[in-house]
Amino acid sequence: MHEDLNWAIGGEAGDGIDSTGKIFAQALARAGRHVFTSKDFASRIRGGYTAYKVRTSVDDVNSVVDRLDVLIALTERTVDENLEELHEGSVVLYDGERTEFSDFEAPEDVTGLDVPLKSLAEDAGGAIMRNIVALGAVCEVTSFPVEFLDESLEKRFGGKGEKIVEGNKQAARLGAEYVRENYSEVGEQYDLETTDEDYVLLNGDEAIGMGAIAAGCRFYSGYPITPATDVMEYLTGRIEQYGGHVVQAEDELSAINMALGAARAGARAMTATSGPGIDLMSETFGLAATSETPLVITNVMRSGPSTGMPTKQEQGDLNMMLYGGHGEVPRFVLAPTTVAECFWKTVEAFNLAEKYQTPVYLTADLAMAVTEKTFKPEAFDMDEVEIDRGKVVDEDDISAWQNEKDQFKPHAVTADGVSPRAFPGTEGGVHMSTGLEHDELGRRTEDTDVRVEQVDKRQQKVETAREREDFDYREFGNPDSDNLVVSWGSNEGALVEALDYLEESGVDVRLISVPYIFPRPDLTEDIEAADQTVVVECNATGQFADLVEHDALTRVKRINKYDGVQFKADELAEDIETQLEA
Repeated sequence: MHEDLNWAIGGEAGDGIDSTGKIFAQALARAGRHVFTSKDFASRIRGGYTAYKVRTSVDDVNSVVDRLDVLIALTERTVDENLEELHEGSVVLYDGERTEFSDFEAPEDVTGLDVPLKSLAEDAGGAIMRNIVALGAVCEVTSFPVEFLDESLEKRFGGKGEKIVEGNKQAARLGAEYVRENYSEVGEQYDLETTDEDYVLLNGDEAIGMGAIAAGCRFYSGYPITPATDVMEYLTGRIEQYGGHVVQAEDELSAINMALGAARAGARAMTATSGPGIDLMSETFGLAATSETPLVITNVMRSGPSTGMPTKQEQGDLNMMLYGGHGEVPRFVLAPTTVAECFWKTVEAFNLAEKYQTPVYLTADLAMAVTEKTFKPEAFDMDEVEIDRGKVVDEDDISAWQNEKDQFKPHAVTADGVSPRAFPGTEGGVHMSTGLEHDELGRRTEDTDVRVEQVDKRQQKVETAREREDFDYREFGNPDSDNLVVSWGSNEGALVEALDYLEESGVDVRLISVPYIFPRPDLTEDIEAADQTVVVECNATGQFADLVEHDALTRVKRINKYDGVQFKADELAEDIETQLEA
């Protein structure tokens, strides 16, 4: 019996896979168990293989692994797709009327449970509830009280009426009863312990949305695009409670231009998109920087280029965020390393944007965006949120930033590169800004001296931030190890768990996880102190490894994954060990 359990449901897109998986994940969280989920879905509305996986334990879990203990197979392809992860003791639950389990060469001692999902669902009120029947059956297989599903079912179906809710509860119980009566011995295979802990279940997109509201964001504009759409969906109906607005734009250009307008008006504003949208937004990104307008742009990366694989994992946009746009554009690039950090880095992104009047890229990726993970509520302590609106001036101190004609200077040259900012309506603060090069008053100019002054001033913001902010890294493992592993973004969870596998193999590792891409911490001393350095990332060319080599002036080893699937802890441990031995 494993300390953690790995469960999955698979079928065709449109079969309700996602909602079924989330119901089970929520039930596990409410039962005081940690949860880490992953999704595999096709880039279409209906048809194509899709799966929802849940890893659960009473201890914290931060990664998926290459092991599947319980599988709900709604189609024959589901069994085929997961054969390599099945093992001695795995249980495959299927409906013999739709799936023929005996056709597959499954490992020995894998138990197949033929449960008439459709007919039991019809007994409960409708065939559409067959997935819930399967969940009830899983509860019996894993000795998990079926009652824990009730609250999740009420949340999922409460808006459809009491009859629908009760029908689903009945469907779950019929599934549990069928397994109990026909496969009584299987219930001893696994035992999902429950606790009294209280956990919040969130994915990365939701955490970004929650962080935006906490940070005081009051305007969001966006165009739906996988995998960033959940940010907008989370904010819709919530941000309005705090006086904010969500606008669904007609395209990505409109989205960023609306957000820019709201930011110029004084609101904290944000847009979110994925790689193709970042391409389209790059011109306005430069306008935000030149006009010194604070703006947060969330990029939830996916597999590219072009349309690529919209529903698959990749970290291929790093160079675009660092260097994208014509001319030289000062910017910040933040890359949260955990779902919880998505919340806190969103708050930080808004503060950086306003303190330095510069656009900020906040970047996640598909694996983090759709991954749901459990946290204790105190991980999001709103009392710890600090809002810094930067160098905002009002009627009392605006005279210090006016010329001899009492004209406000929104682009005044300052030692730290940050000019004063007056919100619309501020007495004495009337001003203009333009995307053309301009003087301190915002008037266009081609004067060579003024051009140099303004460029130097804007670039100085980043240098000032280096001096004032703590752009540091997170560290795990043995700090004195001669083996250094470096990563950025969402790979942290899998790497942290990989350390346990490596320790079992007698391999000592120090792990550095970097949440800041630009400006970023200087790892030169860390790399010089190590015998070997390995950089881990989800792209083909090693974009972050290139940065590390540039900064440290030394070569590093690389682990690159670009097949559209996120890293797994056991897989990473093996890859790291291979690299260190090479």
